[in-house]
Amino acid sequence: MSLENRLAIAIKKEAEKLICRYHEYHNNTHAEFLRNKKRLGDSAPPKSIKKPNYWNIDKKFNPFYVRRKHKNIAKSIAKNIKLRTYNPNKPFIKEVPKHDGGKRNVTIYQIPDAAVSKLFFNRLLSKNKHRFSSFSYAYRNDRNVHFAIQDISVDLKNSERIFIAEFDFSDFFGSISHNYLFDQFGKNGFFISPEERFIIRAFLKDRKVGIPQGTSISLFLANLTCWSFDQKLEKEGVKFSRYADDTIAWSPEYSKICNSFLLINEFSKEAGIRINITKSDGINLLSKPNLHSEISSKKSLNFLGYTLSVDRVSIKNKSVDKIKKQISYILYRNLIQPLKKPSLAGQKIPANDKDENFLTAMMQIRRYLYGGLSKKHINDYLSGRINRIFFKGIMSFYPLVDDTDQLKELDGWLLSVIYRSLQLRAKLLATWSFNRYHIFPFNQSRGELLKRCGEEKIYGKYLLEIPSFLLIHQALKKGLIEKGIEKIMNPRSLGYDY
Repeated sequence: MSLENRLAIAIKKEAEKLICRYHEYHNNTHAEFLRNKKRLGDSAPPKSIKKPNYWNIDKKFNPFYVRRKHKNIAKSIAKNIKLRTYNPNKPFIKEVPKHDGGKRNVTIYQIPDAAVSKLFFNRLLSKNKHRFSSFSYAYRNDRNVHFAIQDISVDLKNSERIFIAEFDFSDFFGSISHNYLFDQFGKNGFFISPEERFIIRAFLKDRKVGIPQGTSISLFLANLTCWSFDQKLEKEGVKFSRYADDTIAWSPEYSKICNSFLLINEFSKEAGIRINITKSDGINLLSKPNLHSEISSKKSLNFLGYTLSVDRVSIKNKSVDKIKKQISYILYRNLIQPLKKPSLAGQKIPANDKDENFLTAMMQIRRYLYGGLSKKHINDYLSGRINRIFFKGIMSFYPLVDDTDQLKELDGWLLSVIYRSLQLRAKLLATWSFNRYHIFPFNQSRGELLKRCGEEKIYGKYLLEIPSFLLIHQALKKGLIEKGIEKIMNPRSLGYDY
């Protein structure tokens, strides 16, 4: 297939991906508007459908235009690549907030340029991925975030105590030395054609240092930059896990961990990438709880949304807080917010043991946790009555968690926050002269609420059942054993903000 045809396919595919994403946003916004209208009546905020502001900068940011013209665009770009006159158009720089309060610049290229970047990324990866270290997990189609977590946890569980080195780089993508990067092209057995070298340099042309964050070809360059560093760690005899610039190394031998830190410093100077001192924990001893240690020690480490210790894998506290915040918001939006408006116009007041707002909240929480599954679906899967289910809820981003104590605590918290929200809702209803303390669900104790919600049928289905973190974990565990990580992890795992 000619370069022009491959580009046409890639450009059309990239445009259709963005069109699909825009339609999903449009439909979700409309559905949210209808929910707000039903919940809040005339005080509901108006529906506002927005387009990305950079669509107005150039038509080639607009996927609808690009899809119509994809063949002509591909023909022009293919010609320019052959003549070595191709230059990506000026990208849009978007500021994205970081967890630590700072901001990260993400480069958004016009759709045809993004397609060129992805096409050449896939070409480079397909013929070079075997050269990358097996301990490098990011930006590959044969490795992913969950493989990294599994490999680390298996090693840690085989050790009562182990030395670990944790480090993080400052502005990894934006700091890579071009001299260091280009020097790697002719080393280490990588296959990079003259045409691919031209494309790489075209995307880096207006930069004196660093590679753009937000385009596919940079993902290959990031792993290429770290190749020599990865090899040195392997030769040192330490185990390590690197996901982009997030790296940890571990060994039962303190001297090897110290040497690995020297290698980190050496790589930092050669590649021009500074170590982030504030986010790097340095060297520690990881040991089982209550086990005496003679040097600075810790019981767990955080990596890619998980908390890892020598005996369990848990959801990181920051990720737990995000989950709790989302569930609390669902409850507030459905049960509390409508009763804090100046008027109850349009509101359906609970009566005859029925509360439509409570039903909506429980269905939304269950969808968030289970991804469209029901307790019956999950129990049928666990018992073998059905052979396959699709995991799409929030827990499918954490399939390797085995900390059942944490999951039981989350189940207890979920029941508690639902109960407290209902009590507050009853109190707010009373302020509007609607005494509902005597009807379901407001007349239930905490334990009675769990049982009654699991028994109550609506339209012949158990739509009020309170979901369980532990139950979906058991289904995920069975799926891991029978199907493997890639079959049960959320399909958006690679792009999830851990």
